[in-house]
Amino acid sequence: MRAVAVLEPHHVALVELDKPKPGPYQALVKNDVVALCNATDGKLVAGHFAGVDKYPIILGHESTGIVEAVGPKVRNFAPGDRVIGGLLFEFSDPKYATGWGGFCEYNVVNDHEAMVADKVNDAAHGWYECYEIQTKVDPGLSAADAVLMCMWREVYGGFGDFHLQPGDDILIFGAGPVGLSFAKFARLLGLGWVGVVDPLPNKREKALKMGADAAYAPGDKTLNEFIEKRGKKLDAVIDAVGRTQLIDQALPLIKLGGTIGVYGVVPKGPLVVNKDGGPFNFNLFVHQWPTRHRERAAQKPITGWIEEGRLSAKEFVTHEYPIEKIDTALDEVKKGTVMKCLLSF
Repeated sequence: MRAVAVLEPHHVALVELDKPKPGPYQALVKNDVVALCNATDGKLVAGHFAGVDKYPIILGHESTGIVEAVGPKVRNFAPGDRVIGGLLFEFSDPKYATGWGGFCEYNVVNDHEAMVADKVNDAAHGWYECYEIQTKVDPGLSAADAVLMCMWREVYGGFGDFHLQPGDDILIFGAGPVGLSFAKFARLLGLGWVGVVDPLPNKREKALKMGADAAYAPGDKTLNEFIEKRGKKLDAVIDAVGRTQLIDQALPLIKLGGTIGVYGVVPKGPLVVNKDGGPFNFNLFVHQWPTRHRERAAQKPITGWIEEGRLSAKEFVTHEYPIEKIDTALDEVKKGTVMKCLLSF
């Protein structure tokens, strides 16, 4: 089977590997569509994702495909099901480490519910926490909507981790796919005023189309003027790019007891906060990894929005390529022209 490998930082290639063999609680999946995660995949390709230092790796964690076969103890997947979240951690060629291994022509999903029922959901039986979000999707969902569900579920889970509530006024730094998802979901979940900060005019325009009330370039003085004029500060500021220096920029904007939510893997080393720039009391939440039970629970409401026509992959996907053009796709991401890019097998 074909797979996308990062042979060394900045060197990506398609390689051939043996198709995986499903274990007792696993289903074999033939992928048809995968999606680039601009932040995580970009950092893995560049060689500076925290905790990953062994190359070559097999890339990818956003994938969807059709179940071809199931192991003997699988109860919740069947051939023909469309599923999401398939990964591979081990490969026929042991020289490859895993960058989550989702960008393979075939991968596997694990029957988490069956493992829980049989009381084998532990490390001794090969269980990993990510199995909880390997699920089938409603048959009416398109492949594009299904693969974006991988990102959407995690963002929705971030609302819970950051304790955002209906009516909250928020500002989002970053209008990439994650930032736009925060803006879109904020509107769908009934939050109050929603602002977005991004350096690119096309992304600011996209944020407004997603329902943001205002969009600003970094350093735009009208943002502070607006907050001063409205007479109250914000309930929360979301850093949707994972840059810890944005914490200091956010502190003067939040109310007493307000929230700063950092979404993304932050650089290694100390996290230094200039607390004097903000209120005496504030909450700082750092979301570097999905909270799996929130992520899994998010699938139902997100599916509802899709089926109601209130959310669609068409709003996010700007580029589509065959998997053979992975280099072209990654180049476009670096240029900033990509909102969300799909690759097909």
